[in-house]
Amino acid sequence: MKQFIHTHRKALVSGAVCLVLALDHADIAIEPGQIVGLLGPNGSGKTTLIKLANGLLQPTSGSILIDDMTPSPKTHAIVSYLPERIALTDWMNVRQLMDFYGDFYADFQRETAEQMLAQLQLPLGQTVRQMSKGTREKLQLILTMSRKAKLYLLDEPIGGVDPATRDYILHTILSNYNPEAAVVISTHLITDVESILDSVIFLNQGKVVLQSTVDDIRETRGKSVDAYFREVFRCWEN
Repeated sequence: MKQFIHTHRKALVSGAVCLVLALDHADIAIEPGQIVGLLGPNGSGKTTLIKLANGLLQPTSGSILIDDMTPSPKTHAIVSYLPERIALTDWMNVRQLMDFYGDFYADFQRETAEQMLAQLQLPLGQTVRQMSKGTREKLQLILTMSRKAKLYLLDEPIGGVDPATRDYILHTILSNYNPEAAVVISTHLITDVESILDSVIFLNQGKVVLQSTVDDIRETRGKSVDAYFREVFRCWEN
């Protein structure tokens, strides 16, 4: 089966194994088991694309289908979404949040979440409002990655956090996602995520500038993804 996201005039997501993006008439295939970087400067369309795939925005024309369904609770059952901003209810404690996720998502693996929380030494009775920003970021990521989803949509997961938290977030993503799933990470911090990516999509002003595997960029361009990204967008600006 395949998944499709089409975000220019239409948006289409179908199936649950392979993800294909169509943006401004450019089709992009993402194989299951891959971690894909959705890369571009601020305002390039990364968050819009992720919100369309998660059903938080509607296309101006066309349609969005996930596994042959329009975005709905059924499609949310196979998509695990990490928003750009912290979206945890501040009066809830860790235990209540795990109960909440367990009630709403059949694929939520509580034991996995508890193991990660124990490593973080985060008390289950602590409320969100009692946590630092970095701890909130980690908790939200743990809840997201504790689902055995078929598609993970992570919007700027390392933006605005300190280097130690950034390392923790990347390690958590790499260690806990469903290996049969596709992971899409949107970011403009290329250097920090490059080591965990299998392929990349460069976006600018809602258009696909490049789609390639990381290995192909290194082998054919002789550059890191970050160096090539800077070159491409320098040319684009000129």
